[in-house]
Amino acid sequence: MISSVILFAGTKGMTGSFTGREDMQNNHIPALKEARPKAPKAAKKIILVLMLLFAALLAVLFFRSPLSKVSDISIQGNTFQPDKLLLEQAGLKEGIQFFGVDSDQVQQALEADGTIQAAKVDKRFPGVIEITVAEHPTVAFEIAEDGALQAILATGTSVPVSASGIAVEKPILTHWDPEDPLKAQLSEVLAKIPNSLTADISEITPSPTPSFPDRIKLYTRSKFEVITAVSLLGNKVEYLNQVIEMQQPGYITMLEADSYEPFQPEGEQDEAAEPTTQE
Repeated sequence: MISSVILFAGTKGMTGSFTGREDMQNNHIPALKEARPKAPKAAKKIILVLMLLFAALLAVLFFRSPLSKVSDISIQGNTFQPDKLLLEQAGLKEGIQFFGVDSDQVQQALEADGTIQAAKVDKRFPGVIEITVAEHPTVAFEIAEDGALQAILATGTSVPVSASGIAVEKPILTHWDPEDPLKAQLSEVLAKIPNSLTADISEITPSPTPSFPDRIKLYTRSKFEVITAVSLLGNKVEYLNQVIEMQQPGYITMLEADSYEPFQPEGEQDEAAEPTTQE
């Protein structure tokens, strides 16, 4: 019995010794992680190159397709210049690259035309360009050397118009040199005067003097003859309308001083023209 106890104790001691060694081995040797397979760098480069080539191919196909080109151009608001001429000035035509059209450059090119006051350019994909223009207002008319009717815009630019269907309610400029700078100044002045104040003016001619190089003569539909100057017309036109409303037809002077003189009555003209007889 004593020997059995000793044998058990020895066996237990040996077991404890082996367990301690295993614990020490577990504490000093970490567990190895499984290594994941890595994709080769060469394969990644090949994939990247293929993607770039595919994107380039798509870009080439797109820019050669009808979707990348201008397919429709419309212009609204122009009455003096035809669409074809405005498109040539803007450098636009169907079939050019849609994304190559610069809206700001097109706007500036159109506004450089003497008839266009403002332009707006709208681009809509795919391939649609819409242009809206506002023209300078018409301030007067003139008869060209060939007898054609021309409109004079606020800038002084003369443009041909069709006489059919147009009510000439603006003054007609006569005997003006096309290169006369006063013509452009007069156009600017007329553009600032309300239509209600110029509606009665039928004709304007130059009538310069040494004292007033910009002097002009006006004829009204109500049979008045008016002397004034381009530089004074804007401030004097209200006085002109007051006289026309209150007085009989006559001469009106609107220079440094304003004056009105009625025409000589027809009866007095006849008496003055009738010769006297002596007995």
